[in-house]
Amino acid sequence: MASLICGSIAYDTIMNFEGKFADQILPEQIHILNVAFLVPTMRREFGGCAGNIAYNLKLLGGDPIIMATVGGDVAPYLDRLQKLKIDASHIRLIEQAFTAQAMITTDQANNQITAFHPGAMNESHLNLVSKVLAERAQNAKDKVKFGIVAPDGRQGMWEHCHQLAEAGIPFVFDPGQGLPMFNGTELLELIDLATYLAVNDYEGEMLSQRTGLNLSKVAERVEALIVTKGAEGADIYSHGKCIAIPSVPATKLIDPTGCGDAFRGGLLFGLENGLDWEITGRLASLMGSIKITHQGPQNHQMSKEEIAAQFKTAFGFAF
Repeated sequence: MASLICGSIAYDTIMNFEGKFADQILPEQIHILNVAFLVPTMRREFGGCAGNIAYNLKLLGGDPIIMATVGGDVAPYLDRLQKLKIDASHIRLIEQAFTAQAMITTDQANNQITAFHPGAMNESHLNLVSKVLAERAQNAKDKVKFGIVAPDGRQGMWEHCHQLAEAGIPFVFDPGQGLPMFNGTELLELIDLATYLAVNDYEGEMLSQRTGLNLSKVAERVEALIVTKGAEGADIYSHGKCIAIPSVPATKLIDPTGCGDAFRGGLLFGLENGLDWEITGRLASLMGSIKITHQGPQNHQMSKEEIAAQFKTAFGFAF
């Protein structure tokens, strides 16, 4: 059973500011903002929502298929995916473009400022869900059973939501950083196409403002609405109930980059395996907790057995 991961492949340049943004920004001078942050450490990581989600789903033993567009500088990333045995056959190369690039600065309070260059991601609409489904249709165990539309090019997100719905593939709409690209009417159309909706608490508030609906009303339009709340866990709204998912205290707080994607990897694994929301939410929460103890979005290396052992330790039962 496979899940189609529609979203970005990106390189993340991650920098750490050894202070707090709040101490450097003068609120009364925000209209003439001109600040510089000294960042003694800098590193380049493999990232992008599709890459991160697929990485976490693969750790759990899932079968992710990435559908994304990348630039002429992508060779190191493709080599990595090959070593991880993650299906990259539906990653399209746009030779004249850069692979998407995120420049992320994190302060001591784990606040982040990000600059993002979309590059080849803007051509994501050139990829077709129907092509993936046709190539995977021959073998029952290889068929695509679930999908996720994560942040990507605007047109790509729009078309891939419609294509998955038309194909009858249940999918998660995960607008993330792409949410501001859509107005309220457009967001409601995409939500109505989706089977599940995943946002963080900030995105949930923006979603409510744009659509004019509170989260309870939004939840009525999907089978489940998942709202992540960082250290406070998550809420899963499904069939008129709100399930509170506890956070898993991390052994150390190193880097929040990619925690939401790790959560979504756990979410997809739960859906693939028919787990209930109580277990799925807890597994997703654990994946976020594991990720935050490592630098970068894809440097936590654990076997499924090790993750299962941590799950049992955290919650007292197995998944």
